[in-house]
Amino acid sequence: MNRATDPGIRPLAATHLREALTAASNGQPADALAALMHIDNESWQAINHRLNSLGTNLLDALALATRTGGTP
Repeated sequence: MNRATDPGIRPLAATHLREALTAASNGQPADALAALMHIDNESWQAINHRLNSLGTNLLDALALATRTGGTP
């Protein structure tokens, strides 16, 4: 990845994303949304870029966590 176009995901944003996925896997959608609301815009862009490069998006990742309980 080109660092000029992908500034990266800040560590705190990565923590919030992990919290959101964990909450989704535990059937707690309000907690998942609350965690996502704490992610800064620059990290959002990086998260979306990385998920897109994997051929997926945030909604699919949350749905997978919900369906599988966080395990593939």
